[in-house]
Amino acid sequence: MFHTVTLGRKVSKEDFKQRVPALRQGLLLQQARLKQHGDFPVIVLFAGVDGAGKAQTVNLLNEWMDPRLLVTRAYSAPSDEESERPPFWRFWRDLPRNGRIGMFLSAWYSAPLLDHVRDGDDTVLNRRLDEIVEMERMLVADGALILKFWMHLDRDAQASRFERMAADPLQAWRVTEEGRRNLALYDSFVASAETIVHRTSTGEAPWHLVEGTDSRYRTLHVAGILRDAVERRLNHLEALNGDAPRATDTLQPDELSAPEIESRTLFDTLDLSVTLEQKEYKQRLKAGQERLGRLHRAARARGISTLLVFEGMDAAGKGGSIRRITSALEARDCQVIPIAAPTDEEKKHHYLWRFWRHLPRAGRLTVFDRSWYGRVLVERLEGFATDAEWRRAYAEIRSFERELTDHGIVLIKFWLHISDEEQLARFEERKNTPWKAWKLTEEDWRNRARWAEYERAAHEMIERTSTRNAPWVVVEGVDKRYARVKSVETVCAALEEALAR
Repeated sequence: MFHTVTLGRKVSKEDFKQRVPALRQGLLLQQARLKQHGDFPVIVLFAGVDGAGKAQTVNLLNEWMDPRLLVTRAYSAPSDEESERPPFWRFWRDLPRNGRIGMFLSAWYSAPLLDHVRDGDDTVLNRRLDEIVEMERMLVADGALILKFWMHLDRDAQASRFERMAADPLQAWRVTEEGRRNLALYDSFVASAETIVHRTSTGEAPWHLVEGTDSRYRTLHVAGILRDAVERRLNHLEALNGDAPRATDTLQPDELSAPEIESRTLFDTLDLSVTLEQKEYKQRLKAGQERLGRLHRAARARGISTLLVFEGMDAAGKGGSIRRITSALEARDCQVIPIAAPTDEEKKHHYLWRFWRHLPRAGRLTVFDRSWYGRVLVERLEGFATDAEWRRAYAEIRSFERELTDHGIVLIKFWLHISDEEQLARFEERKNTPWKAWKLTEEDWRNRARWAEYERAAHEMIERTSTRNAPWVVVEGVDKRYARVKSVETVCAALEEALAR
């Protein structure tokens, strides 16, 4: 999951200076509106790896905003007074009143995370996370707006940050023994954090993952999310009350738009120039298909089911990769389910119903050409799902996939990606090829006009649903030969791992 965060996002000093005045004005404006009209509190939680800038971000927000309307709390080990009460007592005590913003460091996620890193007790962790989700659900049901930020660094960046702080007399105190121990346990720390973030990122209180390498990017990103979230909630309440927002209550559109710094996505890190020569392609494809056939026969004998999900930009080559997989198998052992708009019958059920219906029997393989991820892609962007529906779908999908993998199903999710220019070239080829023209629709052209929006939604989808039990495999699809071989070989590797278990 966290590999989608560390993309090297940066903001120049000049760009930062240019953006800050409008951002500060927006934060102060929303604070004033919240005090005057808001009958709800805003609870902002900061968590993440040591050295990722949590405290620095909170300090700067306190500098930019009206401190009279802020509550800021940082927690350490419980005092004697706090230890004599239930663990959540000190957090409930400090919650902000309606119309105020509360910012919390090392709050109710800190102890469960650190304890799990040290003892690895999943049962205890799950119980504590259930308690957290229930508490947050109660707060949201009472009207609270909860924003949760996970500030992240990769291992090398964290080690470098520690070295720089340790060498600075003014910053050296920040490098604690506990921080160094956590760095030594980085992999365990991140694995526990991934479990926590996925289990507690709900539609009502989702996590926002923030790259902490560049302080200017980090600050603009967090402050922009805070400003816009309060703005949206206040506008929604005013609309419900039939109140038209006053001109002085509304920022200009360019000030409200998401910062351009967020335009960088996981897909910008892909090397779409990778290719396979025809000779190597034929050799690897033949070897991969023979290997796949053997592995699937072994999986069928063991009753191991396989479920493949193919998503990607239009014309990215999903069909070609699917055919190279299924042609290596007995037709009676596999099934391809093409997913289009739901039927009238399917609309009368929960959106996951039609996918539950097609789960493979023991030992069989099923391929979904498009899938349940339509809820957070096309349904989200085209308005077929409400804001609340697609936001809560991430948690619903993670739960659904966890049920599949806990049952022993081998679940592999492919995102095939191509460039904007390559998609246009393939569209033109389809348009001018009689036996391919049927593949090209008006909807394809309409979606193409929203390329950036779909790419951003796909990045968020992968970020929020790539788990250890069901990771996404991103396939560079400009060269069709490379994409097909990578898809076949990925399925082989997953089956080998399942058979070894």
